[in-house]
Amino acid sequence: MKRHVLIYGLVGGMLITLLQWTQYRFLVVEHSVEIYGALIAALFAALGIWLGLKLTRPKTQVVVKEVPVPAGRPFVPDDRKREDLGITPRELDILVLIAQGMSNREIAEKLFVSENTVKTHSTRVFSKLGARRRTQAVQLGKEFGLLP
Repeated sequence: MKRHVLIYGLVGGMLITLLQWTQYRFLVVEHSVEIYGALIAALFAALGIWLGLKLTRPKTQVVVKEVPVPAGRPFVPDDRKREDLGITPRELDILVLIAQGMSNREIAEKLFVSENTVKTHSTRVFSKLGARRRTQAVQLGKEFGLLP
C-alpha cells in the first residue's frame, strides 16, 4: 500500500512539474474544468482497475481429503510380482533396508555381508525394477507391492 501511495505521489509531482514547465497558469485559467474532470476520471479509472484486479484474483482453496486405511492387517509382500520381476529374497531384503533409509555400510553390517555384496544386490534390484536412484527403487517397490 505504501508503494502505491509513493508511486502516485511521484507521478503527481512529475505532472505538476510538467504543468509548471509549460506555464500551466494559462492552461488552468482557460481549461480548469476539463483538467480537473480528466484528473478525476483518471483517478477513478486507476481505482477501478486496481479494485477489479483485487476482486477477481483467484483464491486458493485447501482441500483436506481423508483416506481410509485398512487397519489390523499386516503387510504381505506380493511374492508373485517378486517372482515375475526376478527379484531374489536377499535382494528384497536389501530393498526393504534401503526403504528404511539405511546406507550400504549399515545394510552390510546388519546382514553380515561385505559392502560390495550390498552394492551388487542393490544394482541388480535397481535394474530389475527399472530404477536409477534409491528413492525411485523404493517408490517402485511400493507400487509393485513389494514394500509396505
